Amino acid sequence: MKTPFITICGVALACASAGFAVPPLVTQWKLNTTGATGYGGAVADVTLVRYSTTNVYVTCSGIPSYTIGPWNSPNTATALNWVYKLPLNPVQNTGTATTVGLGHAAVLRDGTAIYNARDARSYNNLGIWNQTAWVFERGSFDSCYGHPSPGREYHPHAYPTCLLGSIDVTKHSPLIGFAFDGFPIYGPFGYANADGTGGVTRITSSFQPRQITARTSLPNGTQLTASQYGPAISTAFPLGCYVEDWQYIAGSGHLDQHNGRMCVTPEYPAGTYCYFVTVNAVMEPVYPYTLGETYYGVVPAGNTGPNGGHNTPGSGESVQTLVGALCVADIDGSRVVDGNDLGSLLSNWGDGGGAGDFDRNGIVDGFDLGSLLAGWGPCQ
Repeated sequence: MKTPFITICGVALACASAGFAVPPLVTQWKLNTTGATGYGGAVADVTLVRYSTTNVYVTCSGIPSYTIGPWNSPNTATALNWVYKLPLNPVQNTGTATTVGLGHAAVLRDGTAIYNARDARSYNNLGIWNQTAWVFERGSFDSCYGHPSPGREYHPHAYPTCLLGSIDVTKHSPLIGFAFDGFPIYGPFGYANADGTGGVTRITSSFQPRQITARTSLPNGTQLTASQYGPAISTAFPLGCYVEDWQYIAGSGHLDQHNGRMCVTPEYPAGTYCYFVTVNAVMEPVYPYTLGETYYGVVPAGNTGPNGGHNTPGSGESVQTLVGALCVADIDGSRVVDGNDLGSLLSNWGDGGGAGDFDRNGIVDGFDLGSLLAGWGPCQ
């Protein structure tokens, strides 16, 4: 029998009832325990993870341990010594959604920033017909789909190829990072059904190219004056190269307007809200690429805006430090692979993905049981 699907594991009591001693937001980072270095000799990946009852603090250089560059850009990448603050118990924002702004909007498991779809420029500098970085800046990207900003922050705008490697269409994609509202971000493949059943499929965006022949109106129907028209749709300015070329059509894909959905994943077998990076049928990044235009959850202050990304625990906030590397078979996050994890795996046996689907193929079977038994005991 499959474990019950809980709509969202968004508060401490819900997480505790699902059996999580330490949530994935604490344990799923690519922690550098060997002093590995990356571009420019910078200490790479995540170097420290601290957590309290309310927040997680992730210390990183912003430089990954894999090879980045060269890029066709005058900018250079530099270690910037970030400390990101993420809410340990993320919750849905039931008020006005927070805009996913320019600059870092999320952080990958290796401490590299994710930027949104835009490149900060618009046609005739009018603030409409905003350029997508994938089209207008792609020539400056390295093979990882990334480049440094004028502020020297290395970042991808789309599917992070060097972190994930080639896309395996038969398996649920790995967790690649977290948005600043604390909710996880996955690669482009997930379980077909939100409860973890149905096998594995490409998770599709609900943003569709507009059915327009001229750029004379906005997606919400607003008619523009002639001075506000965008350029003619052409080879030089193909449909899809501007943010306003896309329209959200609810239900046309798996994902909502934030580019996420409520669902079961291997790391969240009880279910949570998840963002997905999106690709088309030939595995090329497709709008909105990472996050949508707004966050699903409540975004705490501290990561964006002037001096954002340099946080410290609050006065009186007691923090613990994560020690040791990720332990894949530790389903409940207790830092020990034991009978509780075995019970979770067996309760999910043969009935879709989720708890115990270590090889991420959409079914829990003997291979997963072998992986759990091989990891039995305390996490190192």
